[in-house]
Amino acid sequence: MTDDLNDPVPAGTTQPGGVLAAPLPSTPPRSQWHEVWTQFRQHKGAMLGGVVFLVIVLGVAFGPWLWPLDPAAIDFRARNVGPTWAHPFGTDQLGRDMLARMIEGGRVSLSVGITAMLLALVLGTLVGVLAGYFRRLDNLLMRLTDLFLALPLLPLLLVMVLLFREPLAKAFGIETGIFILMVSAIGITSWMPTARIVRGDVLALKEREFVLAARSIGTTNTMMIARHILPNVISPIVVSATLGIANAIITESALSFLGLGFPPDFPTWGRLLFDAVDYMQQNPERVVMPGIAISLTVLSVNYLGDGLRDALDPRIRGR
Repeated sequence: MTDDLNDPVPAGTTQPGGVLAAPLPSTPPRSQWHEVWTQFRQHKGAMLGGVVFLVIVLGVAFGPWLWPLDPAAIDFRARNVGPTWAHPFGTDQLGRDMLARMIEGGRVSLSVGITAMLLALVLGTLVGVLAGYFRRLDNLLMRLTDLFLALPLLPLLLVMVLLFREPLAKAFGIETGIFILMVSAIGITSWMPTARIVRGDVLALKEREFVLAARSIGTTNTMMIARHILPNVISPIVVSATLGIANAIITESALSFLGLGFPPDFPTWGRLLFDAVDYMQQNPERVVMPGIAISLTVLSVNYLGDGLRDALDPRIRGR
């Protein structure tokens, strides 16, 4: 008898005396973003990569306030000086502080990488959605994508830089013109992987039941893409975005290292490497510091993208 009285009474039933039993406590359902965050936290490499990338971004964003030396200030009395308390990263051949130039170069490199990634993401998503959803455009857009993939990347970039460098510099000024050229050249030559990934997901999505149901009630193509297709391809788009930043930073650094990027008085990490080649024996830190900055940024973004891929993929998250 005692055991029966102590057993929990189902909600909605009447206890002895005519009192309704209180509903049993239940665990509230967790949202999809909570599941994504839980899975992302379990990826130690992604968490570490996110922390490192955040530190780099905050460092280059607030570095001029923390280290207020002018990156363009010339001091011939302190040329090619190694690391000291006054110049932790040393100085270059003109006596300019390398730490200040590293901070300034990071702002330029990250700005180019993020902006070029956004351009490539917009182009790739647009081509991928149109090719996957509209069968008539599929063959044309995919052959265009294959054509861009078949072109050698570095020679194409060199041709674009040589053709448009002077006109854009005259139209917008040297710094703005080169920035527009770098972003446009990298973005136009980097959208193809995103387009192919998005197309594959759209081809699978448009045969799903919820899309067929929406089509049966007369939903227009524009509303179908905006409300049903794009929200379900966020996962590959986000992963492509993180990897696109790393690729854009490497490409910009390569062009600057070849002397085809920003002018010498406008530092980027790649330009700092290019300027330090002739002084590797005398001041090796001038090569090591920009190289470490590029490597850490690219590695952290790659780990971040890897973790986001695992967290956003429901098949991996369920497993």
